Amino acid sequence: MNELLKQQIKEAFKSYCERVGGQNKAARTLRNVSATTVSNILTGTPENGKWDLIADEMWRNVAAQIGFAAESWVITRTTVYNMLYALLNDAQSDIQGESGVHAIIGHAGCGKTGTAQKYVKENANAYHLVCSEYWNRKTFMLELLEVMGEDTSGSVNQLVHRAVKTLKSKECPLLILDEADKLSDQVLYFFITLYNQLEDYCGLVLMATDYLEKRIDKGVKNKRKGYNEIYSRVGRRFIELPGNTYEDIAGICTANGLTSNEVLQSIINDCESDLRRVKKLTKANIKKARKSGK
Repeated sequence: MNELLKQQIKEAFKSYCERVGGQNKAARTLRNVSATTVSNILTGTPENGKWDLIADEMWRNVAAQIGFAAESWVITRTTVYNMLYALLNDAQSDIQGESGVHAIIGHAGCGKTGTAQKYVKENANAYHLVCSEYWNRKTFMLELLEVMGEDTSGSVNQLVHRAVKTLKSKECPLLILDEADKLSDQVLYFFITLYNQLEDYCGLVLMATDYLEKRIDKGVKNKRKGYNEIYSRVGRRFIELPGNTYEDIAGICTANGLTSNEVLQSIINDCESDLRRVKKLTKANIKKARKSGK
């Protein structure tokens, strides 16, 4: 963990603090990181000795939690990226009171999460929550408030009230619920609550694979509790992201250092438009080329 890397983490952490609403709120979003450590990172320099008080493991912990990667992977403007970024921007209207709601679906590995992460880094008051299947209602609210940099103490009712109050106080906020198809019914119903209390105040985006559309469609047909209400609130429409083109994949590979046209073609043929596989194959081939001296 050299001084250059620490400086890069410091700059990334500054941006993170600005995005979540300040140093104190940023500190509350980080697990197992003390307020003193946060202060030492932000005010430290190679000369004043504050960085020396922080173990390398803690630097890596902070870097991971704020989404900093030392070995950066270049995200390019693919077909999916351009469409999704525009939809997120549309939901987060820059005019107070005109926020929108979208349900967006795309196949696994098309670049949804990477685009959403980049969007929240570049736009104030945008929050990205990656959902998990094991969450209950309280876990969902705790995770949401942590992402927002807010206090996580209290009952479920108090947590909901705090989240809604905070979002209403922001200028044109956006909440992205990624992998929403993993949420249980009881947690997914929170979308109805959030919509009812935040309509026009906050942009809301449900993002998932096409399983979410199939699940909602089946629930509506079977008249399951809450499903018709959810479907109505997303405008009775799921917006499907297109697949990335061969040109998109080629652009990703070359932007990240791949130079062999032969290898590039093999990746395009093998990746099935899954950008996770594109990344894995690109890195593997670059590493192989380095070892062989080519």
